[in-house]
Amino acid sequence: MASIFGIFLHAIGGFAAGSFYLPIKRVRDWAWESGWLVLGIAAWIIAPHLAAALTTPGYFDIISEAPQAAVGYAFLFGLLWGIGGLTFGLAMRYLGISLGMAVALGLTAAFGTLVPPIFDGTFGTLLTATSGQISLVGVALCLVGIAVCGYAGLQKDRALAAMPSTASADEFDLGKGVIVAVVSGLLSACFAFGLAAGEPIAAASEAAGTDALYRNNVVLVVILAGGFLTNAAYCVFLNARKSSYRDYADTHTPLQSNYLWAAAGGVTWYLQFFFYGMGATLLGEGLEFASWTIHMAFIIVFSTLWGLREGEWAQAGAAARRTLWTGLAIIIASTVVIGVAGAVGS
Repeated sequence: MASIFGIFLHAIGGFAAGSFYLPIKRVRDWAWESGWLVLGIAAWIIAPHLAAALTTPGYFDIISEAPQAAVGYAFLFGLLWGIGGLTFGLAMRYLGISLGMAVALGLTAAFGTLVPPIFDGTFGTLLTATSGQISLVGVALCLVGIAVCGYAGLQKDRALAAMPSTASADEFDLGKGVIVAVVSGLLSACFAFGLAAGEPIAAASEAAGTDALYRNNVVLVVILAGGFLTNAAYCVFLNARKSSYRDYADTHTPLQSNYLWAAAGGVTWYLQFFFYGMGATLLGEGLEFASWTIHMAFIIVFSTLWGLREGEWAQAGAAARRTLWTGLAIIIASTVVIGVAGAVGS
């Protein structure tokens, strides 16, 4: 039952990740980098420190007394993850939104799921244990579902490109797009690597009396600090180059609501990893590696459902929508298979 509840928590996290852009869409008359920086302060600084303060008393002491190699690697992987998020936009530019998102998230799911157990030497155990074998089938099934969704995105892009009212696809470049998507996928998966590297910090937190369910909250403080540094540097650079730093005090814009909506988007964004940390804990050591795949799966499911609700697939054609629903059904089935693996393992 713990693994089933863990998957449910991953679903909540995926819903948060797939929904955070809705508040951001309400930010008016600001440059992208201005809203993103405010979101980042809320998502990567304020929210993780607040969550750690509420669940992990003395979390600063835990970080300072934890093995500094673990802290350093967790921060470094967070910084690389931040770069992955920035290159994600280039994948969208060269491959189109639908295909780019499917390729980048698919590679992120693959790298983030398989590399940590290979690196720490537990992959062989997965191949021999029944629960591990079933979970690997679930991971493979999820990647198939992501690929099917990617094909649906390609069908959609082709349908929209054929319409006279649609912007031209002059920037589409499969070669560049695949290269950038591979870089983005690998670097974005560094979040999963950061959690694996930060395991000694989580263990120290639990040893200090933190409830096991919240053991990863202190690790998130370190990883997200690295991600914030990357994103903040880029946003400040754009603020300076475009003089958009004036946005933060421009009374001709809806200042109060812009700050509130951007911060709301940031808190919603952070909640994905708050619930991710709890879900990974409940899956247990044998299946924790599959958490990243489940996380990516639910992000794709909920972000796609929001896209359908917002009419993004209205002109994609019936064939593309059928392919999309098929892909989503496969992804959902994969989480059921991983849940079965958890039940077998327990």
